[in-house]
Amino acid sequence: MAYELYYWDGIQGRGEFVRLALEEAGADYVDIARDPGRGTGAMFEILESESEAHIPFAPPFLKDGDLIIPHVANILFYLGPRLGLTPGDEGLRHVANGLQLTVTDFVAEVHDTHHPIDMGRYYEEQKQEAKARSAAFIGQRVPKYLGYFERVLRQNPDGSGHIVGDVLTYVDLSLFQVIEGLTYAFPKAMAKRKADYPALLALHAAVAKRPNIARYLASPRRLAFNEEGIFRHYPELDSTE
Repeated sequence: MAYELYYWDGIQGRGEFVRLALEEAGADYVDIARDPGRGTGAMFEILESESEAHIPFAPPFLKDGDLIIPHVANILFYLGPRLGLTPGDEGLRHVANGLQLTVTDFVAEVHDTHHPIDMGRYYEEQKQEAKARSAAFIGQRVPKYLGYFERVLRQNPDGSGHIVGDVLTYVDLSLFQVIEGLTYAFPKAMAKRKADYPALLALHAAVAKRPNIARYLASPRRLAFNEEGIFRHYPELDSTE
């Protein structure tokens, strides 16, 4: 039975972290909102259900048979062993989960660069606040998070070039997406700072060359970044300071 991924149509968003894992593993899955026979309505049937015992708060969520798994890190923790994208050691699986939760924190801060005041208001209604938030994000938070992941990569005792253990994991795929997204959203800032993170850049390049990922990136299944998702490019928010 195919996995069912529920997320908004038209954007990569948080759903992309799950898609990358499914694509790398060559898993059989259906992107429900993009399925002509199902669409976004099928997602809302679950979100607004008055009978489903385990309704998710928001997408993305994954269905495996009757089981509904919400939240990106939780979904990947579930899928990791099933897709061969997690360390074999149980302890390291929890290390990987902790790293993915840190990615989740980082992604939330990325979102807040363009919606720092109110998620329900348009970006144009909070541009000044977004500019201040983005400056702090670029100057303080990007170095803090990327510097952390860089150190973890370098200090991996396996020396594998992977973030945890000696095999590719879903966290490696998520870090690829983080670098992709930041490069799109803040090209000037990232061009200036990328040299500070050689291990992350090497990981990003290695993931991009993996056969299943390369095919996915070149396919119509890979949605383009746009200004409706998490990683948005507003030139006025990009800075090299």
